[in-house]
Amino acid sequence: MAKWIVCAAWPYLDGRPHLGTFMQLLSADVYARYLRLMGDEVVSVSGSDVHGTPIEVEALKSKTTPRDLAEKYHRQMVDFLNRFLVELDNYTQTESPVHVKFVQDFYTRLYENGFVYSKKIWQLYCERDRMFLPDRFVEGTCPYCGKEGARGDQCDNCGRLLEPLDLVSPKCVICGLPPVTKESEHWFFDLPRLSERLKRYIQDSVEFPENARNFSLTWLKEGLKPRTLTRDNRWGIPAPFPGSEGKTIYVWMEAVLGYLSAVKELGQKRNDDGLFERFWKDASTKSVYFIGKDNIPFHTIILPGLLMASEEKYVLPTQVSSTEFILFEGKKFSKSKGIGVWLEDAVKVGEPEYWRFALMYFRPESRDSNFSWVEFERAVNSEMNDVLGNFIHRVLTFVKRFFELTVPDPGELDDDSKALLRVLAESWQRYTSDMNSFAIKDAVRDALDLARRGNEYVSSREPWEKIRKNDVASAAQTVYVGVQLVHTLSLMIYPFLPRSSLKVWETLGLNGDPVSGGAGGGGTAAIRPGHKILPPSPLFTKVKVGGTG
Repeated sequence: MAKWIVCAAWPYLDGRPHLGTFMQLLSADVYARYLRLMGDEVVSVSGSDVHGTPIEVEALKSKTTPRDLAEKYHRQMVDFLNRFLVELDNYTQTESPVHVKFVQDFYTRLYENGFVYSKKIWQLYCERDRMFLPDRFVEGTCPYCGKEGARGDQCDNCGRLLEPLDLVSPKCVICGLPPVTKESEHWFFDLPRLSERLKRYIQDSVEFPENARNFSLTWLKEGLKPRTLTRDNRWGIPAPFPGSEGKTIYVWMEAVLGYLSAVKELGQKRNDDGLFERFWKDASTKSVYFIGKDNIPFHTIILPGLLMASEEKYVLPTQVSSTEFILFEGKKFSKSKGIGVWLEDAVKVGEPEYWRFALMYFRPESRDSNFSWVEFERAVNSEMNDVLGNFIHRVLTFVKRFFELTVPDPGELDDDSKALLRVLAESWQRYTSDMNSFAIKDAVRDALDLARRGNEYVSSREPWEKIRKNDVASAAQTVYVGVQLVHTLSLMIYPFLPRSSLKVWETLGLNGDPVSGGAGGGGTAAIRPGHKILPPSPLFTKVKVGGTG
């Protein structure tokens, strides 16, 4: 039994989360469910990133406090997670007292280890708004690719991490005026000191996807730079360094530590003082991070660097499962431009499980994926309902209609039935291989392909006609083999469709649930003749949304 820490990138909450924000949280939930299905020990964590200037400014405009606004957004996100059946072991927030203390203690240790130093730097300052302009409050032209609209922390076009002073023709995003430069003392993480250790780590991380490995090695080849740890914000975690009064920890540099603090907090919630040590300091533990491609360096270089500098022997990231962008009608999701699908609207269009299925069906694993209402409708109606739901329901209905809810004895299997059982075994093997490789999109299609083969098998053998012609033996064999596929499908769809999976499991008359029942019977003829099932009912209904936003 393997041990896993499953992490989803902490979403920065500023109201109305969209499907792009939700993608990583859902991916982590899906994968954690799969690992538990396979019998592994798992903790799954994430949380709301609620610090930083954007919330501070919005709170000022809304005549409320940053803490109240952050709590409002956090509660909203928790509600959405509950609606969409995302059941991470601990979804917390960066304002959690456990997180605040952990971050301060962590950076105090790094300071004591000699990895943190201070120096005076020039920063962009808006004289009109009377504030320093941290990362996302300054925009300009990227000095690397020339794209306008690059933020002070990153260019979304080329993926480069930036500092505000790197930008060409910077402007304050609040008032639009060009800022001036002003001197301020700040604290830095000596990342370059870890260059060789990080290079060896990345080269030895054989499970890293090629894009993450190449991106990281290129970053290292160009030379690492010290990373700023502090900001002049008021809303954030107070910096713990001597002389740093009035400074807060940069949100990017504290949020990545949330993966650790969330597990520590989970241990406290469970009254399990040893949980944190058992997972984060056990060399056999594997960790996976579900992130967008623009977050790769923070998880392959900066987080590992921080963990190395702590000298606490924390386990380093095993896998970084990064996705490309999900587009809406060919355009990148954008809150400011109103482009995308918001979670609050999604729940009005289709059942939460339908969205779970569709988002994993479209998951942009190797290239950008285009979402459209027409494609959503097709995925739900043609794939999930007509292929998957139809096969499961028709097989179980045959058991009820022809064999009084009792799985029939198949007798000696003919060649077609033997061939389909071989397909069943191969499909389960391919499914587990894809999931183990974090190819979640392919795993969804593995389940659909098996259901499609099952539908072809049943349709070609026409058990209803065999019954009419008193060829009960042939019909019994068809239904028996179909039930075996339904059983394996109940396991395969569990990570994506947990509620529907449980419904199939219970209709099959099985005890417990797919996780407690174990996946050992996957891909095999696990349901014996004579087994009783319950009366079936349709799993899904079709949606009608085509063309509307």
